[in-house]
Amino acid sequence: MFFALNAIFFTNNLVGQNTDVARIKSHISYLASDKLEGRAPGTKGEKLAIKYISSEFKKSGLKPAGTKGFIQKFDYKYNTNPHDTTGKSFVQKKGSNVIGYLDNGAAYTVVVGGHFDHLGLGHHGSALDTDTGVHNGADDNASGTAGVLELARYFAENGIKESNNFIFICFSAEEDGLVGSKHFTQIPTVNIDQINYMINMDMIGRLDAKTMKLMIYGVGTSPQFAGLIDTNDRRFSYVIDSSGVGPTDHTSFYLKNIPVLNFFTGQHSDYHKATDDVEKINFEGEANILKYISEIILKLDNKGKLAFTPTKQKQQEGRSRYKVSMGIMPDYTATVNGLRVDAVTDGKPAQKAGLLGGDIIEAMDSKPIKDVYEYMNQLSTYKKGDTALIKVKRGEKSLEFKVTF
Repeated sequence: MFFALNAIFFTNNLVGQNTDVARIKSHISYLASDKLEGRAPGTKGEKLAIKYISSEFKKSGLKPAGTKGFIQKFDYKYNTNPHDTTGKSFVQKKGSNVIGYLDNGAAYTVVVGGHFDHLGLGHHGSALDTDTGVHNGADDNASGTAGVLELARYFAENGIKESNNFIFICFSAEEDGLVGSKHFTQIPTVNIDQINYMINMDMIGRLDAKTMKLMIYGVGTSPQFAGLIDTNDRRFSYVIDSSGVGPTDHTSFYLKNIPVLNFFTGQHSDYHKATDDVEKINFEGEANILKYISEIILKLDNKGKLAFTPTKQKQQEGRSRYKVSMGIMPDYTATVNGLRVDAVTDGKPAQKAGLLGGDIIEAMDSKPIKDVYEYMNQLSTYKKGDTALIKVKRGEKSLEFKVTF
C-alpha cells in the first residue's frame, strides 16, 4: 500500500507531465550542446557542465558533498597511447566529480550516479570516427547525467522521507578509465561502509521504440535483487546480466563490495562518434526508465542494508589490456548464441576483412564465442599484426574471414 501510493504519486509527478519530459530534454540539450565542446575533463566545457550540474543540485535542495562545495577535484595520469609501454605517452589531467547529498537522517545511503564527461573534440583514443570537432555525447552520457538530475529532483521534492539517504554523483573522467568513480570509492566524501547500494545510468537515452529493450546489469550482486526485475512487466523487454563488472562506473563500487545495478539502452552506430547528438534521444523513453528506476529504489527502501554477493568476473574492467581493436560495435541487446555485430567502423580490420553489421561472430581461431565477454577475453590475446580466423553466421550461411589487426 505504501509503495503503491508512492508509485502513483511518481507517475503523476515525473512522467505524467510533459514538463518533466521537457526538463530531461532541456538538460540533455544543454549538456550535449556545442557550447560545452564535448565535456572533456579539465576543459572549459567540463567547467560549464560542472556549473550547470551544481546549480541543478542546489535548486533541488541537495547539500554539497564534495571536498569544496559540490565539487571533488582529482588529478590523474592518462596514457594517450596504450601501445606505448615506456611511459612517455602519459599526460597529467584534472577532473572533477559533482556530488550532492539528500539527508534523510538514515543509517545508510544509496548512491545514484552517472558520468558526465565525454570525448571533447574527438582527439581521444576511444573515438570511433576520424572526425575532429565536437563529440557531444548526447546519449553517452548526457542522458545518464540528466537521469541523475531528475532523480535528485524527484527524491528531494516528493514529500516522502525514505529510509535511506541519497548521494547523487556525476562522475568525471569515466572515458579515461572510470577515473572519477574510482577516485570517489578510494577517497569517499561519505563513510563508504554506510553506502547501501549503487544505481548507475550510462547511455539510457536511446530506448528503441520497437524493441523496448532495457539492459540491467548487476542483478547478481545482492540476494535482495532476486525477483526485483519483473520480466513480465510489459513496459520494457529486459536483458538481465548478473555480473557486477562492466565498462562503466558501477564497477568501481562493485569492487568495494557494494551491490550495484547499471541501466543501459544499448549500443548504436553513433557510439563514440560526433553523430551522438540530441535529436536522436528518446526523451519519453528516458522518462519511463527513470520512473522504473525510482520504483526499484522504493521497492528496496524497506529492505535495510543489502547483502553483497560477488559475481563471476567477466574481465571487462581493464580497457587498456586490449592491444588491438577489430572495429565493431557489439550488440549488447541481442539474445543469440554468439556476438552479434551491430555495426562495423570504416577502415578498421573487421570492415577490411568483409564483416558486416548483423553478422554473428561464433568463433575466433576455433575458440567458441558465446557472448560479448568471451569475445573481449579472446580479443585481449591478440597484438598488432596478428591475423585471426573469424567464423560468423550471416543469415543462414556460415562464413569465415581472416582479420588482420
